[in-house]
Amino acid sequence: MLKGKKILLGVTSGIAIYKVVDLVSKLKKKGAIVEVIMTEAATKFISPITFETMADNKVWTDMWVHPGKVLHVDVTNDVDLFLIAPATANTIAKVNAGIADNLLTSSILASKAPVMFTLAMNTNMFINPITQRNINSLKELGYEFIDCVEGQLACNTTGQGKMAEPVDIIDHLEQYFTVKDLKGKKIIISSGATMARMDPVRFITNDSSGKMGYQLARQARNRGAEVIYITARVTTPDLAGVRRINVRTNQELSDAIQREFSDADSLIMAAAPVDFEFVEVHDQKLKKTEDSEQTIFEMKKTADILKTFGHIKTHQKIIGFAAETTNVIVNAQKKLMTKNADYIIANDVSKDGAGFNYDTNIISVIGKNSVVEYKKMSKQEAADIILSLI
Repeated sequence: MLKGKKILLGVTSGIAIYKVVDLVSKLKKKGAIVEVIMTEAATKFISPITFETMADNKVWTDMWVHPGKVLHVDVTNDVDLFLIAPATANTIAKVNAGIADNLLTSSILASKAPVMFTLAMNTNMFINPITQRNINSLKELGYEFIDCVEGQLACNTTGQGKMAEPVDIIDHLEQYFTVKDLKGKKIIISSGATMARMDPVRFITNDSSGKMGYQLARQARNRGAEVIYITARVTTPDLAGVRRINVRTNQELSDAIQREFSDADSLIMAAAPVDFEFVEVHDQKLKKTEDSEQTIFEMKKTADILKTFGHIKTHQKIIGFAAETTNVIVNAQKKLMTKNADYIIANDVSKDGAGFNYDTNIISVIGKNSVVEYKKMSKQEAADIILSLI
């Protein structure tokens, strides 16, 4: 999403400037082309050479160093986004008042590219009615904002005003640049491993990390869908702008899907529900017995959630997953028929780089009359392929 995007980064003199060095590094790794404008005050915090090295590009600090060149106009040409980070209360106030007293503020006023402010300031400055008026006024004019977050501030207080972490800024930018081809769609995405209890301290589950479901939810959000993200046991963080429902058991997962299913456009069952549960669930912790080396527990099959919704669907498109170790395509085709799904995403979890706990996957998309096999790719790339089936 950021590869090849030209981002002009305006750096002001907030203490959060140290995070912006990491932000430049992350933008470059994503393939973005980064140029930097620094205010004179910002150079008191960090040398322009640091940003020049990280961006591998010229850093602009003074509009008067190139006689005969209209720098504040030229520097904004062919820019995909003008990102201000950190965006201080002072800079916000100047832009809202139309003040162009340095290269950065002059460039913002001259820019035809979209401008996005990444807020960072003291809590009292942020909640001040003047600052709030300035922010709201700029929003009404079409300027974009990445809100500051709560946390420990440089003034040794805790409150809202901390600049968002670079990884969250990157997430916001990728969402911003993604084409909204799923706008108007409601997609239910399940993720992670459910559990079946044996007693109050023990249960069975499986190796699903939830990483595939996370990328599906993230990319569906980025592409404009309303996402209902139902998570069992996962190792992934929350997603801004996504409604998350936490579940533990198969029954809780099924109930959560049922509540959202009637007006959904699609259900993507990336979760890995347990296939068996204990016939008897004990109220107290079971103790080991000294007179026996073996203990036998009776188990029963769980209800098939994918099959249940596959057979009651009306207009919904159902996409399931098949984690296999042998006869991957054949087993996935059988699953497609028995579950009445529209597609099954099959992967051989015995292969290196595929399946549980990896950031990559090797998928095959099984349709009613088609099989498309893909080479190893990131789970983000796999998510986009799957979402394009909707």
